Amino acid sequence: MADQEQAEIRLMAARLRQEHEDYDAAINAMIAMGCDALRIQRMKKKKLAIKDKLTKLEDQIIPDIIA
Repeated sequence: MADQEQAEIRLMAARLRQEHEDYDAAINAMIAMGCDALRIQRMKKKKLAIKDKLTKLEDQIIPDIIA
């Protein structure tokens, strides 16, 4: 993988990490405020989707090495 591609993937991963943290903070605030459980569940689902995307990007950066 070229250095440019790897840098772009790392940048996207960093953005997704930040977005994941933002969702986490928003969910915690919603729980503290006693928001609707359905809204919280939807936010958690979006947060999980972001985590899945992040995992896929990190797998591209660090390839599996069969020992």
